Amino acid sequence: MSDHLDPEEASLTCDPRLGEAVRLFNAGEWYACHDGFEALWHETQGPCRRTLQGILQIAVAHHHLDRGNQRGAMVLLGEGLGRLQGAGAVQFNLALDPLRETARDRLLALHENRSLTDLPLPKLTVISADS
Repeated sequence: MSDHLDPEEASLTCDPRLGEAVRLFNAGEWYACHDGFEALWHETQGPCRRTLQGILQIAVAHHHLDRGNQRGAMVLLGEGLGRLQGAGAVQFNLALDPLRETARDRLLALHENRSLTDLPLPKLTVISADS
């Protein structure tokens, strides 16, 4: 992880709203975490904005799955993965590679009309600043 974050990323990394949105995401509170990520997304620009939107879209995809909208979930998983494509392995002290891998696996299963029951839900792993 780089010791030199751009000012916007450094600010977001310390924002308590990000921590709360991550907590809600990891609890599977998809709609509630969407609100938190969306508020931050509206305040950002550049690569940070794109990454937040990708995470947001993955959350909303799972909200769609919970409501039985498989097609909407597939679209949003694909769009979210596309937005995370240019992000590094870690942003905002969050490990993005495991998120991308889980979202890709779930999207593939949906495309193949397989059950998601045995696949883990996406999680956001916080990387300690000391790591």
